[in-house]
Amino acid sequence: MNTRTFALAFGEFVLLAAALMATQAVAVDAMLPALPTIVRELRIADANRAQLIVTVYVAGAGIGQLFWGLMADRFGRRPALLAGLALYVLAAVSCGLSASFEALLAWRLLHGLAAASAVITRSVIRDQYSGRQLARIMSLTFVVFLMVPVIAPSLGQAILLVLPWRYVFAVFGVYASAVWLWTLLRLPETLRPENRVALTGRRVLGAVRIVLSDRTSLYYSLAVAVMFGSLLAYVGMIQQIFATQFHAPKLMPAVFALCALSMGAASLLNAKIVGRIGMRRISRAALLAFIATTAVHAAVAALRWETLWTFVVLQSATMALFSLTASNFGAMALEPVGAIAGIGASLQGFITTTGGALVAAAIGSLFNGTTVPLAAGAMICGLVSFWFALLAERGRPLFSNREH
Repeated sequence: MNTRTFALAFGEFVLLAAALMATQAVAVDAMLPALPTIVRELRIADANRAQLIVTVYVAGAGIGQLFWGLMADRFGRRPALLAGLALYVLAAVSCGLSASFEALLAWRLLHGLAAASAVITRSVIRDQYSGRQLARIMSLTFVVFLMVPVIAPSLGQAILLVLPWRYVFAVFGVYASAVWLWTLLRLPETLRPENRVALTGRRVLGAVRIVLSDRTSLYYSLAVAVMFGSLLAYVGMIQQIFATQFHAPKLMPAVFALCALSMGAASLLNAKIVGRIGMRRISRAALLAFIATTAVHAAVAALRWETLWTFVVLQSATMALFSLTASNFGAMALEPVGAIAGIGASLQGFITTTGGALVAAAIGSLFNGTTVPLAAGAMICGLVSFWFALLAERGRPLFSNREH
């Protein structure tokens, strides 16, 4: 860690990093309870199209990461973060003022593009940490970050009890404004002036070449992408699953929070044991368990044995195993690109977020009123992710503890 240029206390840094990263998640999780109301008030004929409010936002977040990574490498982490948060506030307010579904989707795309600036947080972390310490701080940040899906759906539902759905987007703007002020007052610049780079085509292409030619960077990014697709499919389907499969839409926020708590517990566990056991051993074991768990869930759903309790147990386990896998895969993908942390993190973020959105859209289009597409899709994502992990390691032993 570079203590000469970084004076922010460790605990506050973790909280601020999590708050910055959470600007992306809160704009999805808090609005899930509002989807049925939006469908009704904006007269959306096909209820499945409501998933576009999520996937368009995520697609924007994926595309936007390329832009913000370049800005962070050229002008510094702080200016890029502050500009992105300001645009986020504008887009969130505009979403709430949208008069049509098409206008809402357009503003949600811009909302996602602005939210993509949160990827700079990964560059800030990589500027200061490496190796197992990098994995540790990413896990700790993820624990705090996961308080968003625990709280946000209930917050969204509470807002809907007293105010129209448009005020949910106003809350996004208020939250981002608070994080903007915190960043302005407390976050120091972590990119040294001599490390700022000119935005030349040659330099950008060189960074792209590094990210795409390094097996660890590329294949672990792809592994995270398909895993993220399974998570995003769950987020997009959850409201419909509780409305059609369980006929209990009001229970959705509580179950969503419970599953998120399992992810938080897994991330906290990872932070405690990763230094001793290693990223590779933990992630491989967790991914194999993820595949087994989702296979069981797919069988239960296909045989029509699914109940609310089986869903809670199996989905909570799935989310915990996702956390143990994705957080370590993400750290391993980021490790080789430390010299180009800004654009490197952004390119990887583009791969994982955009790829995840495409995977989620494919799974979501298969929704048939049951949990079969969700569970089977997650199982397939786990298998594909495992294949990418094998490609990244070039045939090294499955549970090798080799670290960079």
